[in-house]
Amino acid sequence: QVQLVESGGGSVQAGGSLRLSCAAYGYTYSSNCMGWFRQAPGKEREEIALTDSNGRTSYSDSVKGRFTISEDNAKNILYLQMNGLKPEDTAMYYCAAAFSFIRCTVVSGRARPEFGYWGPGTQVTVSS
Repeated sequence: QVQLVESGGGSVQAGGSLRLSCAAYGYTYSSNCMGWFRQAPGKEREEIALTDSNGRTSYSDSVKGRFTISEDNAKNILYLQMNGLKPEDTAMYYCAAAFSFIRCTVVSGRARPEFGYWGPGTQVTVSS
């Protein structure tokens, strides 16, 4: 049973930084694609940062240059370093994994259904 648990969310002022962590349990082989997603109130859950099994990364335009996704394969932990936070980054942040084939490049719009394993999320609030 694959389990993902996020941590590291909180409240910060604009311009601040946070690092989110996602601990993965219950599987011994690499997922095809893992990543970070967010959902603001009244909006769809969107893909913001992805990494594939070869370590290649992809970002949405809204976070490119400010957020960095990384993975500690030995510990099965996925990170999201968030710098230069803005009030519009306020959302619930989730990590998810896809084990079926998926092009591991961020696409706009609703998160794709191939991401079948989700954590419960961690809240990030950025005040101006």
